[in-house]
Amino acid sequence: MQACNRAIVARMDSPVALIPQLAAHLIAAGGKRLRPLLTLAAAHLCGYPANPAEELAARHVNLAACVEFIHTATLLHDDVVDESHLRRGLASANAVFGNKASVLVGDFLFARSFQLMTEDGSLPVMAILSQASATIAEGEVLQMATQNDLSTSMERYLQVIHGKTAALFAAACRVGAIVADRPRAEEMALDAYGTNLGMAFQLVDDALDYAADQRLLGKTVGDDFREGKITLPVLAAYDAGTEEDRVFWRRVIEESVQEPADLEHALGLIAATDAISITLRHASDYAARAQAALSIFAESEMRGLLGDVAAYTVSRAR
Repeated sequence: MQACNRAIVARMDSPVALIPQLAAHLIAAGGKRLRPLLTLAAAHLCGYPANPAEELAARHVNLAACVEFIHTATLLHDDVVDESHLRRGLASANAVFGNKASVLVGDFLFARSFQLMTEDGSLPVMAILSQASATIAEGEVLQMATQNDLSTSMERYLQVIHGKTAALFAAACRVGAIVADRPRAEEMALDAYGTNLGMAFQLVDDALDYAADQRLLGKTVGDDFREGKITLPVLAAYDAGTEEDRVFWRRVIEESVQEPADLEHALGLIAATDAISITLRHASDYAARAQAALSIFAESEMRGLLGDVAAYTVSRAR
């Protein structure tokens, strides 16, 4: 990860001063670096690199940086679309530098990610990561299309979170098998692991927006509520609520007519209908599928650690 972080810092450099300044604002805020970590861990699970002396110069380090650039670019764009003011506990880049700069630096980071893919020279790697980039954009557009729509089905909601989150988790893991030249069965097992992990991760994030301490969450609690986003806690509370409850949800979500006390009332309805527990049960199911996908690999410390990541993803909300 230290080598990956060095690659990230080196590649976000530019003679246009605002670019490294803005990119550093978001990257310096920290975050879990989970996606690049998955690329590195998946490669190690598959026995790459075979020679430990080659570790710092191996392909997986630059591809992990590539994955982080894709993710960071989407964060910059998302915060503009969502009009978010906090990211990882600090003022978001758009709040500090403005929307125009955030969008353009996001574009720069996407371009950097494709430079890294090209330098790697593997068409399968480029196909996987470029497809993931397109799927992320589709997921975000689909989320925008379902916004404020309480008739959104569970299937549609899961399609949204697969696109906006799980696709990049899957790609981050899968390229680890590609660089190690492992059989397709192992490649697809890591794809399944990443997909299910990403689904669990986003379900937990959606639960945390209604259940977390803002200082720990790193963003404003209730952002999804204020933006009218359709997430499982809202769908579960709406489905289980009384007609009076549904009138409330239609006003605050579909009509976007919200009063200062509405968030607290929404939190009460979500608690009363056990919507957070419902969401976390779905997350637990996906985490279990992620762990099961690793069974194709021989038992090892790295396999155990990846299994622990899946368990942690759900436990962080408890």
